[in-house]
Amino acid sequence: MSFRDAVRSVLGQYATFSGRARRSEYWFWALAVFIASVVANVLDTAMGHGPGVGGVGAVTVLVALATFVPSVAVTVRRLHDTGRSGLWWFITFIPFVGVLILLVFTVLDSGPNNQYGPNPKGLPYQTGSPALG
Repeated sequence: MSFRDAVRSVLGQYATFSGRARRSEYWFWALAVFIASVVANVLDTAMGHGPGVGGVGAVTVLVALATFVPSVAVTVRRLHDTGRSGLWWFITFIPFVGVLILLVFTVLDSGPNNQYGPNPKGLPYQTGSPALG
């Protein structure tokens, strides 16, 4: 899945918490949110409202609000892809270790067909096969 396809997929499923998401979709979305956040911070700083000026600017807040729901949704779908319930997202509220555990879950390869849907890679699952990303 390309960067553009991943962003379109996530935005097309803005608040869809069912189904599965491939690793590429999840990580390209994370990259897009990071880039949007950096651009927002630069714009806020240029307007005199950035973090260096003593607070978070309006553009940064708008980007954070606009990307929060799709970010949670794609994370839940990514957890589904690894065979875990979306409720595992709440582990992020455990300081330090929670985010690390979620990180480990998001880098794992897709599992076989499961209760959340078929393998999004469209390939039959084979134990011991190389990661197909």
